[in-house]
This record gives sequence, C-alpha cells and structure tokens, in this order.
Amino acid sequence: MLDLSENVYNGGLSRDEPKFKLWRSAGLMLTYRCNAACEFCYYNCSPAKGGLMPVEICIAAWRSLRTLAGDEAKIHLTGGEPFLHWDHLVEILREGRKQGLGPVDMVETNGFWARNDQIVEDRLDVLLALGVQRLKISVDPFHQEYVDIKPVYRLARIAAEMFGPDRVLVRWEKYLDDCGLRPPVGAGGDMIADCGLAQRDRLYMDAYRDYPFRLNGRAAGHLAGLLASKPVEAFRGMNCVAGFLGAKGVHIDPYGNVFSGTCSGIIVGNIGQTPLEEIWKAFQPAQIGIVRVLCEEGPYGLLEKAESLGYEKLPAYADKCHLCTHLRQFLFEHGQDVSVIGPADCYM
Repeated sequence: MLDLSENVYNGGLSRDEPKFKLWRSAGLMLTYRCNAACEFCYYNCSPAKGGLMPVEICIAAWRSLRTLAGDEAKIHLTGGEPFLHWDHLVEILREGRKQGLGPVDMVETNGFWARNDQIVEDRLDVLLALGVQRLKISVDPFHQEYVDIKPVYRLARIAAEMFGPDRVLVRWEKYLDDCGLRPPVGAGGDMIADCGLAQRDRLYMDAYRDYPFRLNGRAAGHLAGLLASKPVEAFRGMNCVAGFLGAKGVHIDPYGNVFSGTCSGIIVGNIGQTPLEEIWKAFQPAQIGIVRVLCEEGPYGLLEKAESLGYEKLPAYADKCHLCTHLRQFLFEHGQDVSVIGPADCYM
C-alpha cells in the first residue's frame, strides 16, 4: 500500500492542505458494448459499441490496485454489459484467482441473459466458485426500456438464494416492485418500452428525483435537457478540484484509459502505457490539459476556448457536469485536447 506522500502533487503541499487521495477501487469496463442504450449511461454504451479488455490488461490493473491500496483494494467488473462476453469474464476471474490477487468485490449486470433457472444457477455457481463477493443488478426505468423485467426478477430471486440477500445489490431495488415497471400478468415484454414519450419523460424525472445521478455521457443529452434551468453564468467559479482530489477510485475502459471516479471521457492516463500506481504517483492537475482548467475554474473555464471555435451556449444547463460534458462534446468534435478528451466511444 502506497503512502500519500508518494504522489508528486501531495509532495508540494503543507500538512493542512487537502491531499490527493489513494485510489482504492477500480471499475474495469470489459467492453463498451451493451444490449441497452440507456438514456443515463455515463459511458454512452450501446449495442453498436465494442472493445474488449484483454485479460492481461485487466490483471495488470488488478495487481496495480493492490499495490496502491493493499487489502483495501476493491475490483468490480462492469461494462457495457460484461455478460455479453461470459467466457471472457470467466477467464479473467480464473486468471486473477490463479495469480492470488484476491476476490473480485463485485460483478455488474442488467440481467438480460437470465432466460431460465438453469442458466442462472450455472453461472452464479461459477461466480461463487471463483470468489466473486457480490452481484449488482441494474434495475431502473432506463434499463427497462431495453431489458425485459421478467429475467431480472428471476436473477434477483435466485441470486438472493445462492449468494445470500446481503451480497446482492439491486440498483434500484424499489423498481422491482414498482407497478409502473411490472408487466401485466400474461403479457410479454416490459411496460416502459411501450410508454409514450411524455410518460417516459415523467418516469425519467421521477427516477432522477429518487436517485440523483451524474449528468455526463448520454445523460447530458435528453435527460439533462429535461432538467436544465440555470444559465451558464451560474457555474462561474464552480471548480472540480475536490472531485479530482477526493475520488476514491477510477474506471478503466477496454482500451486501458483511466477515468477519475465517474468522470467519463476525461483521460488521466492509460494503463497500457503506464502502470496504474505510476499514474497515481504522477497525477498533478496542473499538468493534464483540461484537468488543470477544471480544477482551477471548473467547466466554465472551457467556455472561452469553445466559443472561439464556434460553440453556441444553450439557454440553460442542469448542473456543472451537464455543462462540462456539453463543452467537451463540442471540443471533441473539433479535434481539441485529443489526449485527454476521449475516447470516441464516450462521445459518439
């Protein structure tokens, strides 16, 4: 486990100044491919996307996180939808076990694959045998536009029996019992997919009020537009330094790109080029392109550059993540800061 003083930024601070925290968790995005294209997806995943994290890259990230955080390291396997690549997921788990890297904290899925009891039992048996600690199931109005709720009920029920209820996380659990999501008896499919646009938007708004989420990635599109109420000037001086310094973990995409926390599309390093612990040691906001601007001025600091290239302000924004994503989308489309604003999967 590393000491905070081993980071170059921290080394120049006084004892009382806020330090850059250790990364203790890593979400390994096995793929951008997903059978869904949820309106709130931070990473713009969809059936049209691709990428598949090589086993060796996954294992390298896993090992590096243990170097960083020791026994406190928590790895979770996510996507996209990792169960679209079931055999690859199993290969990663087996290799991690073979190399003694400790258990995977969590595997995430939307449950689309739970077609019958047998396939669920067989796959959960494998996950348990390979040391997976928890299963996270995505359940919400956004996923249920694409995923029939009936397999999700099946997966949640059997997982609770096999893992134990305390080791199954249902995101968001209330929607399993929400009459607005439950299919009528004898009906196929799910009611969300059959809603009119106005009714669907109301469900989106209700979901946001119940469980606020970050408005980046695809969420900065239609959803953020529903919530937008503040002029761009409202975000002047709202910087992101606390978010970057206080992030307790990272997400790593199939190509090795490292994102701080859930700030998708802002690359702070690549583990195919530099080990994760070395990226952490060298992290210094003032030296990473737009990260310096975000830490000093916030997304508003990107506005002048974008406007010089023809950016037109929206009448209103929902929050600073919406503003940040909208500006970065524009900068990406104009080929700006390509080493940091990327990859294309997050913006197309």
